[in-house]
Parts: sequence; structure tokens; C-alpha cells
Amino acid sequence: MKLSQFGPGALVAAAFIGPGTVVTASLAGANFGYALLWALLFSVVACLILQEMALRIGVITQQGLGENIKSNLPHPLARVFFTGLIFVAILVGNSVYQGGNLSGASLGLAGLLGPLAMPALGIVDAWPLLVGVVAFFVLWSGSAKVIEKSLIGLVLLMSLAFVGTFLLTKPDFSAVIPGLLIPSLPDGATLTVVALIGTTVVPYNLFLHASSAAKKWHSQAQLKAAQLDSLISIPLGGLISMAILATAATAFFGHQASINSAADLSGSLEPLFGVSAQYLMAVGLFAAGISSATTAPLASAYAVSGILGWSKQLDSRSFRAIWLSILFIGVVISSLGLEPVSVIWLAQVANGILLPIMVGFLWWLCNKPALGNYKNTGWQNMMAAVLMVVSLLLSGKSLMAAFL
Repeated sequence: MKLSQFGPGALVAAAFIGPGTVVTASLAGANFGYALLWALLFSVVACLILQEMALRIGVITQQGLGENIKSNLPHPLARVFFTGLIFVAILVGNSVYQGGNLSGASLGLAGLLGPLAMPALGIVDAWPLLVGVVAFFVLWSGSAKVIEKSLIGLVLLMSLAFVGTFLLTKPDFSAVIPGLLIPSLPDGATLTVVALIGTTVVPYNLFLHASSAAKKWHSQAQLKAAQLDSLISIPLGGLISMAILATAATAFFGHQASINSAADLSGSLEPLFGVSAQYLMAVGLFAAGISSATTAPLASAYAVSGILGWSKQLDSRSFRAIWLSILFIGVVISSLGLEPVSVIWLAQVANGILLPIMVGFLWWLCNKPALGNYKNTGWQNMMAAVLMVVSLLLSGKSLMAAFL
């Protein structure tokens, strides 16, 4: 498969390997060792199944998820309710999480180059502003090829950084293999398992994949190429997550050192495994942050443009206005050190409700006559049912975190 045939799958991998994934996988490894690697393996399989359904809808109908949901909801009240919910969840959720993406990239840069402030402008940390400028120019290019190549490069950089760090820490492979293949649930690990799955199975990525696949591939004959792209790119993203978890397990599990954030992971590796490990982790954290900082606004623009019926041309004014709004809010949140508690609360509620709804829509749309011979098979429907249960568990966790 030629490099030019990759794209949408790499966008998805770049999107779910963000600072949130780095922190979640790090804490899982530090607290439970290699025991929860199986949860990441499961999450990669779940992500593959859901993203394949999304890309299949995009390639066969030549429309994104937003357009398909809107056109298949004939009742006006249902259309307004569901499209409104998706609109709020995506705009609010991605705006808040964009701040985290930029902060993660900034931590990586600070680890490599030191802190950067602009006190004259009241900016505590100037790195998020510079990362935001880079993301702006990548998106403003209006070129799918530029965006795809940039994100493919970042995924490869993350692979080298995180897998390289994993190898430098000399993990115990006799414990890695059972942790990957034999499910176990240590005391207190339930919410961590749910969080690991939740950082990989992301509803926004379904919109991103369907729309970008529809733009790249234009006939049913190209569906296999789209599926192969996904089959290679998404497991690569999963491998990165597993490398992060295993690195934290080797460095922190059973040791006195503690970890509370990705910055702790990067800074604490030097005395244990040398400066190379610290710098590799910092590079990986930067790549994870900037890749998600680029894909989150892009996913928002695809989703909102689809449900509102606006242009999805990368250089259209409305499309640019959406991703620019998400990027700007993220830069403000990250640069000024703001913690908008009430907005984060709303994002948790909206996302908790959105995930099972999106799984349900995918399941429903993949059984519609419009897909013809490309409708779900029996086993695909069975797997969709299992993932619906999983999404409801994830939803419950998110809502509990918001209300309790």
C-alpha cells in the first residue's frame, strides 16, 4: 500500500493519541503495572469496528455522519433534538479539550526547550500560543494532503518516541505478554479500564473518519483501500498507547516514585533511565498534543458543517470559522491557565450522553438500505451490540464523574 493511500486512518490515530491518553495510560501503568494492557487491546478492536462502520458509511454514501443522521431522521423534533445535542457536545467538548491538547504539547516543548512566558501580555505560558499558530497554518492551508501528511508524520514521530522510550526502560516481557492477552481486574482498576477505553473510542473521531474518507475515496471499489488504511493506522495508535502504559509500569509500578501527570512521567525518567528517555518522552508528548490540537478543530468543523448543511470544503469560510473558534478558545484556556469548571462539567455530561447515541446511530445507519450490499453482516451487528453495552458503561462513568 502506497503512502499516498494513507490518510483518514492516520487522522483518527493522531486524534485519539492526545495528552489525555498519555496521562490515562501512564496512570494505568504506574498504578497497576502491565495488568491492564488487555484493556487497550480491547479498545483498539472496538475502535476498529466503530471506525470501519463510519468510514463505510462515508465511502458508500459519499456523505459524512452529520448529513446521514440528519437525512435519516424524518421527524422534525427528533432531528432538532439529536442534531442540537451533537452540536453542543462537539463545540463545548472539543473547545475545552483543545485547551488540554495545547497544554500537553506545551509540556513537551517545555521539557525540551524550557519554559516560555510573555509577562508583558499577561501570558503565563507562551508555548500554547506558538503550538496554536502551527496548528492554524496546517489547517489554514486548506489542503487535505498537507493535513494528512502532517498528521502521518506526527503519528510516526510518536511511534518512534514512545516505542523508543518503552525499549529504553527495558520492560519485563514475561509480564507484558500475559497483561496483553489475559484479562484481569486488580482492586480499584474498574474506572481505569473504562477510562482507557474512553480515551480510544472517541465519538468525534467517527465524524472525522466518515467525512475524510468520503473526500479521499469516491467509489465502492475503493472501500477495501479505506479499510486497509484503518486496519494499519489504528493499531499503530494502539501500539503507542500500550508503549506508554508499559513505560510507566516499568518506571513506577512497585517503586516509591509517584506520578500524577504526563509531566511527572517525562521528568522522572531521567534519573531512572537517562536523559535520552526523558527527551524521547517529551518529544512524544509534544507530538501527541499538537496532533490532537489539529484534529480536534478539524473533527468539529466536519461534524458541525454536516449537521447544519454547510460547506465542508477545507477552505470555505464557514468551515474555517468553526475550527478557528475551537482553536482560539483552546489557546485562551491553555495560555492563561484557566480552568472553566462549569464548562468542563457540561462537556462531561454532553460527551457521556453522546457516545452511546453515536454508537446507536452507526449501528442503525449500517443496516439501512442505502448501503445495499455493504450493510452490516450478522457478526458485525453482534459486535455492534457488544459495543453498545460498552458505550453505555462509558456513558455512566462520564455522567457519574460529572454529577458525583
